[in-house]
Amino acid sequence: MNYFFSKAKKIESNIDRFLDNIITASLSFEEGLNDYYNSNEDAFIKRCAEIDKLESDSDVLRREIKVTLYKELLIPDARGDVLGLLETLDNVIDRIKKVIQQFSIESPIICKELKDDFLSLVRASVKCVTELVSAARAFFREIQSVDDYLIKVHFWEHEADQIEDRIKRKTFKGDFIEDLSQKVHVRYFAEKISSLADDAEAVAERLAVYTIKREI
Repeated sequence: MNYFFSKAKKIESNIDRFLDNIITASLSFEEGLNDYYNSNEDAFIKRCAEIDKLESDSDVLRREIKVTLYKELLIPDARGDVLGLLETLDNVIDRIKKVIQQFSIESPIICKELKDDFLSLVRASVKCVTELVSAARAFFREIQSVDDYLIKVHFWEHEADQIEDRIKRKTFKGDFIEDLSQKVHVRYFAEKISSLADDAEAVAERLAVYTIKREI
């Protein structure tokens, strides 16, 4: 991360930990929903607790990074961009926590006809997040590689949109769910999982602008 922080090892370490937390939370999210769909309740509860801890730790790290950037007057020309990136990345891990909490609270019924589609949606959304984190690391270390990762973010966001649409069409046009309220519930949770990819793409758009500014 020496592109920005050649003289600040602590902030470099904190940003690495912050990004690691997002990766770990997204992978725990994927495994947690696999556990949910396979009725592994104890494992699902454990994943929820892991994500909650990672999200709390990320909040602490973000605040520490912010204080250090201002207190030590580091990278004044790019400080706002770095903080803006961290704030929006924090929204992504917040979303991960909120979505898995909603599964825990509302316990939606996902019938077998939609299980594979839901798991595919989770995988696509998580891939979107992991590619975003790779882009963020490249922003600090190897800025010329950022665009390569951003292309992948947009690809996986599009995949998530397509799978979300497929789930909705199967749900409302099929006859395997009779109750309208259950259909609406399924649609709601498909949208919530897909919103993770939407958030990641929104951060990617901002990161693209920050990258252009650094390259000028």
